[in-house]
Order: sequence, then C-alpha cells, then structure tokens
Amino acid sequence: MKISEKLILAGRELADELRPLEFSDPVTHTYLTVDYAAEGYEGYLEKFGNSKKRVLMLGMNPGPFGMAQTGVPFGEIAMVRDWMGLKPKIGKPEKEHPKRKVLGMDCPKSEVSGRRLWGCFSEKFPVAKDFFKDHLAINFCPLIWMKDTGANLTPDKIRAAEMAPVDAACQKHLRKLIEVLEPEYLIGVGAYAEKRMEEAKAELGCGGVVAKILHPSPASPAANRGWAEAAEKQLKAILGEDHW
Repeated sequence: MKISEKLILAGRELADELRPLEFSDPVTHTYLTVDYAAEGYEGYLEKFGNSKKRVLMLGMNPGPFGMAQTGVPFGEIAMVRDWMGLKPKIGKPEKEHPKRKVLGMDCPKSEVSGRRLWGCFSEKFPVAKDFFKDHLAINFCPLIWMKDTGANLTPDKIRAAEMAPVDAACQKHLRKLIEVLEPEYLIGVGAYAEKRMEEAKAELGCGGVVAKILHPSPASPAANRGWAEAAEKQLKAILGEDHW
C-alpha cells in the first residue's frame, strides 16, 4: 500500500469514529470536513502525501473559510487552487448552518490563517512539490463546531466529557500519521498542537524533535504584528538555516 493510501485510510477510520458523536449546547452545528470535503482532503494527501516527511506540521481544527470549504488543512482557496493545483468538488455537510454555508472552491471569503501559512511557504517554495517533498501539514481534528449564531467554537469551548472521545480518536490518528511518515520534526502550529505532538511522541516512544511556531490566526495579536517573519525565524531555529 502506498504511503498516501495509508494516510487516506487513516483519515477514513478517524471519520468513522467521529461521525456518531453528538455535542450539546453551545454547539448547534458540527461539520465533519473529511466527509463532505473528502475529495479535497484525499486529493491533497494523494498528491502531496505519498512519501515519508522530514517535517510534520500540525494545526488544531478547520477554519470556516479554509478546510471547511476545500478539505485541505489551512486550505485557503486561492492557495489550494493556484499553488497546490487542486480543484476538488466539495459536497455539503449533513446539517448546514445558514450563516456558514459551504460553497467549496466558489467561496468568496479567504481564510486568513491559511493565507498566511501557505503564503509564507509558497514564497520560499514557489513550486508546491518542492515544499511537500519534505513537509506535510495536517490538522489534529477535522471537526468544526458552531454556535447558533454561526460563530466558530474552538475545542476548549466544548464540554470536556464530549471532547474526550474526540481527543482519543484524533490522538490515535496522529500516532498513525507519525508511524507512517516517520518525521524527524513534529511542529505544532500553536501551543495546542504542540502539546498534541508531545503526547503522541510520548505514547509512541519515538524519536523526533517537538517544537512549535506561532499560530497565524488573526485572533492572535502577535500574529498580526508580522506572522511570516516570526514563523521564518522560528523555523530556522528549529530546522537550521540550511534547511529553511
């Protein structure tokens, strides 16, 4: 089985574990991106995930105008279409919020986090395959939670008892990715993801350097003061000047 096929199978197994889960107030809508946007997610893995990686980067969960629309982690539409060369057909979540419609590649809004992350990487690697030769970015969790207003809910806002099976399934999936990809560097995009990487490394008893870079979210004042410059500096410190 090809490496990309192993990653795709692992993603399908994760979806099977997450699909039956239910969430209570304040959650009114839950999108399982790897279901309705499977063509985007699996196309990303098929094109860019068919080799072992030196660096595995981990995000938290999808944004409403990124992976929710494209199926690609941090999947800002223009970067997915123009840099990655992916044009997936995206379906609809089972229960769609009227204020958070899934328009797929036709969505007119841009995911700021994805634009910053992939924009930075595409400047250093104008040809996408050059970046993905040694690197891959994945989200820890493929679920999006929303309030009745359509506002996004981060995992820390979900009841702990309801998040426990989510975390267990996602952590098992992360361990599988690490086993398949055998990365030398486990880089969390933000502190939350770094902690998940540390847990996975401890559970596997494997090698690899765990580190983090600043999350590119516009909710972060530090990210709004020059995220690309900060991330470049951090990546050079982690990976070395010769490799970044």
